[in-house]
Amino acid sequence: MISKACVTKQPQGLSVFERYLTLWVLACIGLGILLGRLAPGLAKMLDGIAIYTNGAPVVSIPIAACLFFMMYPIMVKIDFAAVLRAGRSAKPVGLTLFINWAIKPFTMYAISIFFLGLLFRGFIGAEATDLVKLPLGINLEPGAAYGVGRVVLENGVRMLEVPLWRSYLAGTILLGITPCTAMVLVWGYLAKGNDGLTLVMVAVNSLLMLLLYGPLGGFLLGVGRLPVPWRALVLSIAVYVALPLGAGYLSRRLIIRARGEQWFRERFLPLLTPVTIVALLVTLVLLFSFKGEVIVRNPLTILWIAIPLFIQTGLIFWLGYGLARLLRLRYEDAAPAAMIGASNHFEVAIATAAMIFGLSSGAALATVVGVLIEVPVMLLLVRICLRTRHWFPARRPTAPVRAGAGPAPH
Repeated sequence: MISKACVTKQPQGLSVFERYLTLWVLACIGLGILLGRLAPGLAKMLDGIAIYTNGAPVVSIPIAACLFFMMYPIMVKIDFAAVLRAGRSAKPVGLTLFINWAIKPFTMYAISIFFLGLLFRGFIGAEATDLVKLPLGINLEPGAAYGVGRVVLENGVRMLEVPLWRSYLAGTILLGITPCTAMVLVWGYLAKGNDGLTLVMVAVNSLLMLLLYGPLGGFLLGVGRLPVPWRALVLSIAVYVALPLGAGYLSRRLIIRARGEQWFRERFLPLLTPVTIVALLVTLVLLFSFKGEVIVRNPLTILWIAIPLFIQTGLIFWLGYGLARLLRLRYEDAAPAAMIGASNHFEVAIATAAMIFGLSSGAALATVVGVLIEVPVMLLLVRICLRTRHWFPARRPTAPVRAGAGPAPH
């Protein structure tokens, strides 16, 4: 077990931002949807400021800027020398790998099939269809059958007509095979988890996503080989994780070298206290202004997709949290180990759905619903974690540690 946390010591207690965060989040979601409705031109312009690969937006520059300011205050608090010690804790790292890659993709598939393909199929429309891109390398004439779909000519372009519920299913699958590698640092931070260990788990899952995303997606989608979005994955991880990580590491070293660790802890870090939460709220306004029209136009469709996603999130969290308790992990390790599986890397899922199936496809809409429910549900899980800390073994007393390597970050 890890006897020292990997972050700079901070005062205990929740700030006003953290105490009422659920209210702020709901207000920002509403503000974003309203902005998207009242000023769709502005939302569309901001959404178009992005880095593209294969014609699909992979990295939204406004969102990337917000995520940088969301992640940087967390990264700069981490004692990076202690991250190596965190990496030696095999149990929480092994737990999150087991949940993310051996359990989560398959439970997502099963839950989605049950709800979208059986329970809600009549509400979605048993005969409703969706037009998606033909898979790469497929060159069939209109009228030809391909899997469960049929090739049709739409505005002079050959498309694949598939049952609408299967298109939604494809989007949920893409969410299920993308473990969170960015926002989970925020959830772990708010839950007073071990930020150094969370960073290790993010790094390991990022590497495994590069290896397993394509094979797992192709197997579960069952529509032929899924083209691996290498550039989308690498760009996303570089912008959302590596950039704030590098900035935090370098600035921490430079500031401590120039002004000393006491000034860093007592003067610099307090300035960053509200930055993560404010950046999170601005991110939500932007995200929902981009997708507000889609959400308002399809309220019941959003509900049918959101229910299996919500159940999947809760199932994976409680499975991870329960196994962490059976393994007798410390709370600081158990909370992020459970939450990294419960949350999704929705940026990659959205980009992949747009690249493979098309921006207007049901698959892309399903990944957007992942954004809609992710933040409120994860905030609920953060509160559950904070209220159940007593379920886990108490922290063993340790000898005084050097400045900057104290207990959890609040």
